[in-house]
Amino acid sequence: MRLDVVTIFPEYLEPLNVSLVGKARARGQLDVHVHHLRDWTYDRHNTVDDTPYGGGPGMVMKTEPWGDALDQTLADGYEAGAHGPVLVVPTPSGRPFTQELAVELSERPWLIFTPARYEGIDRRVMDEYATRMPVYEVSIGDYVLAGGEAAVLVVTEAVARLLPGVLGNAESHRDDSFAPGAMANLLEGPVYTKPPEWRGRTIPDVLLSGHHGKIARWRRDEAFRRTVANRPDLIERCDPSAFDKKDREVLSMLGWAPEPGGRFWRKVEGVEE
Repeated sequence: MRLDVVTIFPEYLEPLNVSLVGKARARGQLDVHVHHLRDWTYDRHNTVDDTPYGGGPGMVMKTEPWGDALDQTLADGYEAGAHGPVLVVPTPSGRPFTQELAVELSERPWLIFTPARYEGIDRRVMDEYATRMPVYEVSIGDYVLAGGEAAVLVVTEAVARLLPGVLGNAESHRDDSFAPGAMANLLEGPVYTKPPEWRGRTIPDVLLSGHHGKIARWRRDEAFRRTVANRPDLIERCDPSAFDKKDREVLSMLGWAPEPGGRFWRKVEGVEE
């Protein structure tokens, strides 16, 4: 996978050299290029922003530097043999970044990130490049940052760990929170390692049983408990038909039941968890 990032703070992307992403780069699984947006400015102050049309506070990033930077980035990528570019625009007004979207992006061969500052990028830039490639406007949460670079790091790490060979164990992400399949809409439960006792605290006996079926069931039950406690909204929008008989029993014990018609779950009043 090729990754290009155009930013006014290239130093912010230094974490791309460490941990799993850094190792993936060293092994050639990720080809990362960070570009300084101000290299495509032509005035003495290297200006990348201007006042917004219509008035109001803040500044808006200009079309010209972004257009020239993206044109050159595309040309360089194509010359290097890259194909299938996708523009990823971090913005609090974008679609929520989810594990499902991370999987979708991990299947793309080339991602180009445009982390903005100030009030964002002139809308015409996204409209222009939407005629040349898919544009994903993504939000990593319901809050506003000073800039999009942190979001680039979040998205890159979530996507890169899904690439073949990046994780030491290819099955490691199968039971992740939100992982497509059995863990969709569920949070991963608690995990434990050696020693078996620490400061008087032990681990659940089932994890020492060697019974893989019981262990799998325990982990799934704990996933339901954690999801109900921390993200009940995930349970509310689950289709009851996605759960087996045991899943339904666990949810019933936790105080949840299908709505009339059986399309979603609802909290039952008066049931203690």
